[in-house]
Amino acid sequence: METKELTGVAPKKAIVTPKTIIHQKFGTKACYTIEEVKESDENDCPGLSIPQKRPCVYRCSLQLPELLVVSGIFKKKKDAEQSAAELAIQKLGIRVDTDDPTPEEAWDSIVARINYLFSENFLSSLHPLSGHMGAILQRKGDLCGSLPVSVLAVYDAKLGSLCKYIDPEVESNPFLVMSYIIKATTKLSGFIATAEQHPWIRKQSPYPEDIVDSLLKQDGLQEPIQVAAVRIPSSEEKSVEAVTLHISSKEYYLNIIANELGLEDASNVLISRNLGKASSETRLFFAAPKSYILDPSSKLPNGKDGLHLDGPSNLRASYLSGHDIAGDAILASIGYTWKCRDLFYEDVAVQSYYRMLIGKTPGGIYKLSREALLASELPSRFTTRANWRGSFPRDILCNFCRQHRLSEPLFSIISHASKEPTESCGSNLKVADLGRDVIGCVNGAPTTSRPMQSDTEMFQCEVKLLSRCENLIIKCFPKDCFKKQNDAIQNASLKLLVWLNNNFNNTVVPFEPLYETADIFGIQIFSENFFREISHYHSIQNCQQLNQSLGINSSCTTPVKGVCLLKIEGPDSGVCPCNGSLSCISYSVSLVVEGENIKKVIEVTNNFEFEVGVGAVISYVEEVVMQMSVGQSAYFTTSIFTSDLIFASASDSVEMQSLLSSSCCLEYEINLTKVAEPLEERMEQALFNPSLSKQRVEFAVRHIIESHATTLIDFGCGSGSLLEALLKYQTSLEKIVGVDISPKGLTRAAKVLHSKLVTNSDSGVQLTSIKSLILYEGSITKFGSRLQGFDIGTCLEVIEHMDEDEACLFGDVALSFFCPRILIVSTPNYEYNVVLQRSNLAAQEQYEESGEKTLLQSCKFRNHDHKFEWTREQFQKWASGLAAQHNYNVEISGVGGSADIEPGFASQIAVFKREWSLEDGLLKDADMDHHYNKIWEWVCHRKNK
Repeated sequence: METKELTGVAPKKAIVTPKTIIHQKFGTKACYTIEEVKESDENDCPGLSIPQKRPCVYRCSLQLPELLVVSGIFKKKKDAEQSAAELAIQKLGIRVDTDDPTPEEAWDSIVARINYLFSENFLSSLHPLSGHMGAILQRKGDLCGSLPVSVLAVYDAKLGSLCKYIDPEVESNPFLVMSYIIKATTKLSGFIATAEQHPWIRKQSPYPEDIVDSLLKQDGLQEPIQVAAVRIPSSEEKSVEAVTLHISSKEYYLNIIANELGLEDASNVLISRNLGKASSETRLFFAAPKSYILDPSSKLPNGKDGLHLDGPSNLRASYLSGHDIAGDAILASIGYTWKCRDLFYEDVAVQSYYRMLIGKTPGGIYKLSREALLASELPSRFTTRANWRGSFPRDILCNFCRQHRLSEPLFSIISHASKEPTESCGSNLKVADLGRDVIGCVNGAPTTSRPMQSDTEMFQCEVKLLSRCENLIIKCFPKDCFKKQNDAIQNASLKLLVWLNNNFNNTVVPFEPLYETADIFGIQIFSENFFREISHYHSIQNCQQLNQSLGINSSCTTPVKGVCLLKIEGPDSGVCPCNGSLSCISYSVSLVVEGENIKKVIEVTNNFEFEVGVGAVISYVEEVVMQMSVGQSAYFTTSIFTSDLIFASASDSVEMQSLLSSSCCLEYEINLTKVAEPLEERMEQALFNPSLSKQRVEFAVRHIIESHATTLIDFGCGSGSLLEALLKYQTSLEKIVGVDISPKGLTRAAKVLHSKLVTNSDSGVQLTSIKSLILYEGSITKFGSRLQGFDIGTCLEVIEHMDEDEACLFGDVALSFFCPRILIVSTPNYEYNVVLQRSNLAAQEQYEESGEKTLLQSCKFRNHDHKFEWTREQFQKWASGLAAQHNYNVEISGVGGSADIEPGFASQIAVFKREWSLEDGLLKDADMDHHYNKIWEWVCHRKNK
């Protein structure tokens, strides 16, 4: 077993990149120039004759005042820049200090930092605080030049970082920085002045007039502006409402916010961390508790040390910020940034507040990524990347951690060797099915006597959530294993997300049931850390939702299963969704006041795709869609909804509040525009493990071993899946040839096979007896002498992709011209589609009970590019007729299912055998020889011992 950690825990000290070091030393004098490098056309797959387009690579030149360095070649521009910066650091001998400062050193650095921030040199720098400095220098009277301590604490990240070395609690409570700043100013008594009654700081001696005048001239705000913001009342009985901030050039914008909150001035306003994206200036502004702000020894922990806030607790604002907030709060996007000295501002609507609110939960993050709040749901299963829509589970989990100020999730991959038997053994592979034995051949000797098993690397993923202080909160380790690392990561992430989402959505989560559901999901909870870091948010979220519901008519929030007034219109096209299919709908959702002619459209979405059967949409929407066919429209109403989603969808919150005060419901109008059938492989995986493709390979290997074949040709080899699989088995094969009409597929096959063969060669392990491997481009319906007379030929799941007459032509050409000693042809059994498309064994029982097999009438082909699919009778007729015509014997068999149980094998196979010698047959004229294009060839250069 092997474990690999994909994402490490964030270090306590931020990583300083080489480029950052160069910027700190040289600033704008460092000039980076990126150039694209044209690589040679040397092929990374020797022997491949198809020209390959090379990926773009880059080199970076870094010009410094005293030095020019050039990086190596990289695939990414940013990597080239970092490499150039690193080279410059080495050549200049710049020493990089990687040691964390001691608490004493951190105190000294804080004092030095404050001293610099109030220096004349800092005023001319481009920094968010320099914008505030320019604004406070316009204040009148004693407040001129007075900077609120909260501004200093929030807008200078270096002060916060230094405080963390003194007290790690600063990571979870940034407001502690204010106390440390005030304490540090006592060491600058001759330079910095503080007030006894107000938490502000100012420089004792005035700045030079010419500097102040220059700074004031740079103020770009000339005309008064109006900024839309949101008031979040502390009282749950009051609704969140829109407010307008009237900002003028003559008044500090924080004073305007203080007046809106009923405070004396800006020094009494606390500012939260930025909410949402890191680049966002959206923050919460609220009153500072007077009981702690002037006492450097007091703390404002996250409600953990029994702090009594001034006034009633504001649960809604606390939930958004992650810290206890008392009294009303203002949500606004306004402030000074790194980009320019002008005041930045954006309007924030009530709708934005509710979108931020639901964006704190896993399900809400997914809904926002789909922009379908009233239709989408976080899926319960991850099937394939191709069918997933919206943000992927891993990305959602990372977003969730950022929203709740946790460390980035830690993913650990565990690899196993899985022995896949030939019999079907269920759809899920667990850890108990895995082993570590390596099957193959070492130094020419088999390591096992079971030739019909092969080692396939399988992967599990363990996910850990940690606090910013690196305390373990949750560990999720599902038992399911996957063939791809990414599938293991996505599925483990989704398991954890679904459990977290259930935790957020339940109004009451008792202690014991919480742990019982965790066991089902393979989750281990570390109680103390969990309830401190996550459950706190959960309780606020539940309380907020419950109280919000109390303000509207109960008929809007009472859970009622099903829908009302369902009506489906339009002719039945016969193209209907099924489990695993991708359905595309266009829909609109309106809020309707019952008994009145009032209807307000709140969400409209066109071309909304989702996978059926994985819970990707609200249950009642999926139930309705499952009753529709392409081209039909459905209309229904439901009273199952939450007010949060309504406000997050609607732009006019005042109108929505008025409508929700009446008895109302949601009206859906849905048009089913398209249905894409589920992929054949995924339908098969629902019932078979190992998969049908794996069982077909095992079937072919068995015949290779029994016939002692030394040469094999794969007709329609595609991307080489069969040829790659054959490399894992110890057989008598010495020469393998693949032929296909697709250059793209052959190129992919060549690269995969070359990689496998080179890996085996470099390791010194001889896994097969293969001496040569060739890929040809050409049609399998045309004769080529180089493809004649092989011991065994395979054509697995190929003919159904051809027109039916071409499939018959292939059979004639293969047995009359190519003349392999054994030819194995497989194709889907159309009759088995009843079981596959319903994805349960009950369908098989239903098939057996239906004497006329009427269920076949509603079945579709397994894949969209299948030209035909034969029943058992049709396949038997084709195979027996072909064998009789060309003097071959034929046996009909299959894999997946049983010949004795209806509807037979899922994949039906014909094995044609030639008993006569090829020399006895008629040799073909050279004029009929179709010249195949050799795409790639590999020859073993192994030395005989």
